[in-house]
Amino acid sequence: MSATLREVAARAGVSIRTVSNVVTGSPKVSTETRRRVQELLDEMGYQPNHVARTLRNGRSGLIALVLPELDVPYFAELTRAVIERAARSGYTVVIDQTDGDPQRERDLVTRGSRAALFDGLIFSPIGLGEADLADRPSKTPVVLLGEREIGRSLDHVVIDNVAAARLATQHLASIGRRRIAAIGHQPDEMHQTARLRTRGYLEALAAAGLAPEERLMRGVQFFHRADGAAAMAGLLALDAPPDAVFCYNDLLALGALREILRRGLRVPQDIALVGFDDIEDGRYATPSLTTIAPDKAQIARLAVDLLLRRLDGDTTPPVELSADFSLIVRESTTG
Repeated sequence: MSATLREVAARAGVSIRTVSNVVTGSPKVSTETRRRVQELLDEMGYQPNHVARTLRNGRSGLIALVLPELDVPYFAELTRAVIERAARSGYTVVIDQTDGDPQRERDLVTRGSRAALFDGLIFSPIGLGEADLADRPSKTPVVLLGEREIGRSLDHVVIDNVAAARLATQHLASIGRRRIAAIGHQPDEMHQTARLRTRGYLEALAAAGLAPEERLMRGVQFFHRADGAAAMAGLLALDAPPDAVFCYNDLLALGALREILRRGLRVPQDIALVGFDDIEDGRYATPSLTTIAPDKAQIARLAVDLLLRRLDGDTTPPVELSADFSLIVRESTTG
């Protein structure tokens, strides 16, 4: 049998409220008391009754994770991290897909009928703007993911896409590449992630003393493998093909890699390649893919913890938190 809060409190010589504060992570406990109570919680095998807690609070115990696409490996890996983080606090994550359709996103977030099923939402929008979220009738807490600029009316977890793209391009310049192409440009207002990565790419070229060439910047409709392969075919058809390519995600890079190898060229000897997202497929490609790795576990932790703070009554102004990223160097630039 699991120990009760009362039993742990009696052993620790503190109040039941103090033990509850340790369990819920409340800051209203001294470091030494927290350490002592946590040791007893572990020793006595305390297991929180999340079902009872959610019923007492009038909550469903459900969090919605709303994403544009579920078959994109980056989102699949992020979903796993969100589920694991939420489970630690006794919440179940329900997954929804919008396909980036603005009307579906708007219905979910602003009208409240579906949102009412959940205690809170973690949401990666593509089609919504600031006006869509400013006066939404639903009071369900929402934490945004991604780089869509939609004001500061909601909590937001981002990464610095400009700095990340700059780092990827700088790496290619640092290994002596001078005709550095980019695959993934999307100039329209909706695709702000792509626009930010283009900005970082151009900044890195300027810092390396390299003039940008419009024909080396290939736009795509989607961030999928086929789009990467088609864009790479166009680059290889140039009179002076690139000697390196920065792809705006790993799926584009895997498509580009396939096209390069299909033409009998070598990676990285003929063309070096960098992706973005650090998906598992890139680690097992041949050659393995150098990539920008957003800290997906940190993104999940920041998003879930922000949402739980709001559910616990935090009314401080919305915040924007930036997660870490790193460059993972593999065979596609060093093989």
